[in-house]
Amino acid sequence: MDTDAVAKAFVEHYYSAFDANRAGLANLYQEGSMLTFEGQKIQGSQNIVATLTSIPFQQCKHNITTVDCQSSGFGCMLVFVSGNLQLAGEHHALKFSQLNFHSLLFVSLFYF
Repeated sequence: MDTDAVAKAFVEHYYSAFDANRAGLANLYQEGSMLTFEGQKIQGSQNIVATLTSIPFQQCKHNITTVDCQSSGFGCMLVFVSGNLQLAGEHHALKFSQLNFHSLLFVSLFYF
């Protein structure tokens, strides 16, 4: 399995879904999933999606500039994503970065 290709496909899918319909991200999280957002630790698919859908801006577009992937050697991988976040009605994009930790089994099921 080409982990770089899997990571890039997952990142493309995730941010496209985030931009179009954040509530649609629920199936990408599990009840054991964790999200740390602005210092707050959130667990579980429903809680994570509730947090993501409560972000004040409604429309955005992520422009990914880097996707760095590394296998952990334990059936998981780390994915670091950075890029620009363009908010509707704003002239200047915001910089963003996100570190993701994925089970290769879960990502493989998504990819194949």
